[in-house]
Amino acid sequence: MTIFKKIFPDPLLFYLLISLILAYFLPELSDISFKEYNLQNIIDIGVMAVFFFYGLKLKWNEVFRDLKNWKLHVRIQAITFCLFPILGLLFYPITLINENFYLLFLAIFYLCCLPSTVSSSVVMVSMAHGNVTSAIFNASLSGLLGIVITPLLMSFFIRQNGDVDSFQIFLDLIISVILPVVLGALCKPFLGKFYEKYKNVFSNIDKLTIVLIVYVSFSHTFHNGLITSVGYFNLFLTIVCVVSLFIFVFYFIQYLNNAFWKYKKSDFITLQFCGTKKSLVHGSVMAGIIFGKEIGFILLPIMIYHTFQLMFISYKASQYAKKME
Repeated sequence: MTIFKKIFPDPLLFYLLISLILAYFLPELSDISFKEYNLQNIIDIGVMAVFFFYGLKLKWNEVFRDLKNWKLHVRIQAITFCLFPILGLLFYPITLINENFYLLFLAIFYLCCLPSTVSSSVVMVSMAHGNVTSAIFNASLSGLLGIVITPLLMSFFIRQNGDVDSFQIFLDLIISVILPVVLGALCKPFLGKFYEKYKNVFSNIDKLTIVLIVYVSFSHTFHNGLITSVGYFNLFLTIVCVVSLFIFVFYFIQYLNNAFWKYKKSDFITLQFCGTKKSLVHGSVMAGIIFGKEIGFILLPIMIYHTFQLMFISYKASQYAKKME
């Protein structure tokens, strides 16, 4: 394994780092436009493309085949959409201590409300010799549920800003997210084979969209001095909170399984990996719709979490694989 792959197990992490550097030193590039089109228009198109491809790549036969393992699925979804948000609410008291911490709470709670990621969940479960079919089912189901549940949970708090039109947010989500997924699923019989043939090319569109979202978001953040106004202590606090959140849930799942659930090793791996994953893709594309353009700090916990979960679970996957051999 090369040094580059050790530092960046997912090339997307490298591209995100480059986008952050560009956002800091060249934030004015985000204002570039050609005629009436700018980077935000490209991002809007990219978001719809991401979810259209998501609908295309859903393998419904594999999704429904594993319904018999329903207890495992319920527990994974409960961890994703119940346990995580409850843990996120534990950070709310910091807003009572200091109102300046409200943005920090909102960013961490948003992370907690996100669905599981699809591709890396399946890849890591496969690497660890876990139950891949259940991983596909739960990752796919989590993504679909997240389209509705994530903005619903966030609506209880973003309304406090006073200038947020909740109806408009859900309308934008329907147009930009739900409708493309439905269209992709409907087009699967006609375009499914074409997508499978060129899926590596289409996956680059996903990555490009995320990189552009991060660049534009953080260029506004750096330009407006949000990082400075938030404070470096809060940045450090964010890192500590996010890493602690992951570690707690990861080993709490292990405790619950050892004490009560007693799943066999392959199902436990799926439970632990899918239950702790959070989607950078969903987080990035939905943040702009829910929060508007100024989402740099909102995305920070997701990026920290995504990076840490990828490196930590890659390490655990190799450990589990050796034990399963």
